[in-house]
Amino acid sequence: MTSTIDITVPAGASAAVLQPSEPISKEAVSVKGPDFEKPLSLLEFLQSYERIGFQANSLGKAIDIVNKMVRKEFTVRDSQKIIVFQRKWRLSDEPLNEDDSDHPDVRAQTRCNIFLGYTSNLISSGLREVILHLVKNKHVSVLVTTAGGIEEDFIKCLGKTYLADFNLDGADLRKRGMNRIGNLVVPNDNYCKFEDWIMPILNTMLAEQKATGNVWTPSSFIRRLGKEINNEESVYYWAYKNDIPVFCPALTDGSIGDMIYFHSFRNPGLVLDIVQDIRELNERSRTSRKAGMIVLGGGVCKHQIANAMLIRNGADYSVFINTGQEFDGSDSGARPDEAVSWGKIRAGAEAVKVYADATLVFPMLVAATFAQDAQH
Repeated sequence: MTSTIDITVPAGASAAVLQPSEPISKEAVSVKGPDFEKPLSLLEFLQSYERIGFQANSLGKAIDIVNKMVRKEFTVRDSQKIIVFQRKWRLSDEPLNEDDSDHPDVRAQTRCNIFLGYTSNLISSGLREVILHLVKNKHVSVLVTTAGGIEEDFIKCLGKTYLADFNLDGADLRKRGMNRIGNLVVPNDNYCKFEDWIMPILNTMLAEQKATGNVWTPSSFIRRLGKEINNEESVYYWAYKNDIPVFCPALTDGSIGDMIYFHSFRNPGLVLDIVQDIRELNERSRTSRKAGMIVLGGGVCKHQIANAMLIRNGADYSVFINTGQEFDGSDSGARPDEAVSWGKIRAGAEAVKVYADATLVFPMLVAATFAQDAQH
């Protein structure tokens, strides 16, 4: 008996596996990683992220968006070569609208206002020095953070924070007077030093309040502490020097709250008015001709900035960096498109969320954007 072997490929299987593709758009960008066979500058290396894919691609987009917030690129051609140079974005770079009545000189001086938000743990980390660079060099217009993001800056002027381990035993650390922040530890003595430093200032502020009848706001409170610390290692010293407002809606949620609590027994009467601050923050947003937000982490600092952007019908540029996921409905985990639905980011605006630990990627973002001014 002779057997016959069918060598014909089943048509259904062939069609399923060999499905033809549609033509690729001319604008499509191919995937490509950095070429380490040739020397790469830091900037060239970071620019290669735009084509790696996944979160590297998101970081590349974030770098591009921040550069659009802070600088405008120009190309000049002479007889021998093409020169590309950059300067900070100005309103005069934009085409005139029919209702624009600003003088050309005013337009030339009007820049994008950048609202920077960050959680307290980032000041505890080495990102403090990155944020300090931005504030010292006036790269940002407004800061929004939480209580720890304020106090940890001043506490670091009084005592060190140390590298440690995520797996240290909490009960043992408590016995030893060591407070763990992730894989960092802060000796509790630092908070004792903070109390010794801040209490006389609170007494003086209360006396001034009684003498003038003017109450403090969280932002004026922080500004005063920035003046009093008088230390160039402090973010808020530079915010004070450069007149950059710092908003902290949850100022009492930390050691500062503990100090205010103790002070209310010893010398009661100090008042912090949050109403003045929300008006000031919202007005800074409303009156910005261009506004961008860069938010590291989530929670109060993220939503307070985003909500201020609603007053002007949304931010023009937005970069979020956090590890939050949206499945639980949290604002921290929400993608930019959710903010578009609320009017907190303008429809069609450039926005990206980078799913990453900010300590990993924010220094790279700053190196490729704001820090280029210093390097040049």
